[in-house]
Amino acid sequence: MIFKKNKIKQGVCFFMICCLYVFKSGATEVMKVACMGNSVTYGYGLQDPSVQSYPAQLQQLLGSKYQVGNFGHSGATLLKNGHNPYFKTQEFLDASAFKPDVAIVHLGLNDTDPRNWPHYRDQFERDYHWLLDTLQEVNPKVKLYVCVLTPIFSGHPRFKSGTFEWYKQIQKLLPLIAKTHQAQLINLKEPLHSRPDLFPDNLHPNEEGAEIIAKTVFKKITGNYGGLQLPRVFADHMVLQRERPIHIYGIANSGQRVEVRLGEEQGMAEADENGCWTVSLRAREAGGPYQLLVRSENRNIVLRDILVGDVWLCSGQSNMAFPLRAAQGGAMLAQQADSSMNLRLYQLQGATPTSDKAWSKEDLRKTNALQYFNGIWKRVNAVDAASFSAIGYVFGNRLQQETGVPIGLIQLAVGGSGIESWIDRCSLENDPLLVDMLNNWRKSDFIMDWNRGRADVNLKFATNPGQRHPYEPAYNFEAGVALLRDFTIKGVIWYQGESNVHNPELYTKLFKTFIQGWRRFFNQDSLPFYYVQLTSIGRPAWPYFRDVQRRLQQEIPNTWMAISADVGDSLNVHPTNKIPVGERLANLALAHSYGRDILADAPEVKEMNRGGAVLNLYFTTDLKTADGKPVKDFEWIDTKGNVLPTAVEIQHNIIRIEVPKGVFPKALRYAWQPFTRANLVSEQGVPVSTFSMDITE
Repeated sequence: MIFKKNKIKQGVCFFMICCLYVFKSGATEVMKVACMGNSVTYGYGLQDPSVQSYPAQLQQLLGSKYQVGNFGHSGATLLKNGHNPYFKTQEFLDASAFKPDVAIVHLGLNDTDPRNWPHYRDQFERDYHWLLDTLQEVNPKVKLYVCVLTPIFSGHPRFKSGTFEWYKQIQKLLPLIAKTHQAQLINLKEPLHSRPDLFPDNLHPNEEGAEIIAKTVFKKITGNYGGLQLPRVFADHMVLQRERPIHIYGIANSGQRVEVRLGEEQGMAEADENGCWTVSLRAREAGGPYQLLVRSENRNIVLRDILVGDVWLCSGQSNMAFPLRAAQGGAMLAQQADSSMNLRLYQLQGATPTSDKAWSKEDLRKTNALQYFNGIWKRVNAVDAASFSAIGYVFGNRLQQETGVPIGLIQLAVGGSGIESWIDRCSLENDPLLVDMLNNWRKSDFIMDWNRGRADVNLKFATNPGQRHPYEPAYNFEAGVALLRDFTIKGVIWYQGESNVHNPELYTKLFKTFIQGWRRFFNQDSLPFYYVQLTSIGRPAWPYFRDVQRRLQQEIPNTWMAISADVGDSLNVHPTNKIPVGERLANLALAHSYGRDILADAPEVKEMNRGGAVLNLYFTTDLKTADGKPVKDFEWIDTKGNVLPTAVEIQHNIIRIEVPKGVFPKALRYAWQPFTRANLVSEQGVPVSTFSMDITE
């Protein structure tokens, strides 16, 4: 999609090698590859398209047995009635005269122009098939490839005004066109959609982006995907999810047969045209250890000490990353860790911390390349337990002890990260409000000013205007969560929100989007989420945020909240009393995911009535105070906004509250101090959450 006139002469068609290649045994015709398309194919914006464009780089990859022609025309539309139809260009005539053996067609980006799609959308399929028919007429044996379009990013000037919607409509048509015409489909969006740093104008890839396109096309044409490979999450000492079909999957060359053996069970698969293969094995009960063998004709991969049990993802920001060794009582708990325990740890840590310092050139490169997270599965021991998430370790250790089931814990947390960094790009792009978080995020009030300031420090030496960072919306999903694609987990524990306290109302929308996106990603509509309500600290906005988190639990099915306000620190955003929080999360999981008869939920008001000068609140369970002292931190708000303390009496599950004479209350609040000493708990010791409720006469 070009909106500036291209000063470079259109219709550049070059050939990187001669048409014939002479082998020792004689002359043999080369395979002719026509790359047909618009400015992305041509190489618009590149310093030297003849060397840097994707067709030029494809030529280098394919070598002398292939002859690659660049038939890209900047601004071209697929539509014949479009403002710049490809079929009228010299490049199209040259491509036809070329009589290609292979044709790569990447057209449709410019058809999203308001001059085109609103008027002629019904002609798109017809015109695309005409183009493919024409190529078959000049060479009936031509192998046709239809390309799913490269991305249009949200910084594009027409992204919200129509281009993105029309782009999605075109993308849906392309697989249908390929199938109808018995052409193969090349997905150019998937490898680039998580790399906005490679698109300086949000539409045209730079040289590295063109290289990714060339490699994607190369793999598709040749079927060479680099041989047998497994995702990084598959490794020695891993845990596979029990009681669900076990899927072993990876990459191999197209058509390559892959054999998988787990214990005594085996299965076979063949890599498809995209190099993907999956072997599905039966669901198993908890057990192990097993050996996993994955092999092809030229490679064997052997993974040892594999357990089948429950896998939990421990994610969020710094309070989830807070290590066991720094928690109260954590060092002693870590010393008790033993490799004979059926507890396995997979700690994905950032390549460089988001501390108050500028990152090196290599740090910046790795972050852009989505190489930020690294880690391996380990058998638990004192050293690794000490560095693992305190809350995650306490949670997993308790589950393992209570159930006897092997537990695998995956830690994926980044200090200071906002929830927007954990949401997938598609979810953000498809929301008319949240899409505005993506573009120019370092100047956006959507993002907490502390996060923007810290990112500015880290990225001080960055030269790429699109430099990535773990605080950027969608980044931690693309660099971290995406590593777990197709991997089955039991559930998620989540401790995050400190970097979103500045806007509790926005967080309501973000949290719901986050949950929906992860459930879709893990292909589990009811994936359980156990999350921690923010603790108490001397910051005014925190009570509002805690109440938002409480309400979210009521609105989103299969989510449960652990309270941490009673173990907070008035001056420290990282309170060290983490063990009770991990225990509360474990109790919630035992009750709701393991069916144990445990009263783990925080007491909630289920009914309210007023009799004269007394308001009665009926809770879901009997109550007491944690310290045996009178109830603290209930307060009235009158019609003038004044805050008034009140006397409270406990009668089993009823809280009786006096209404002062002459006071016309409009609301009742509990534990509303930023740093609260509220002491109301269930008989089992579970604290009552911060809450505010309207009072009507």
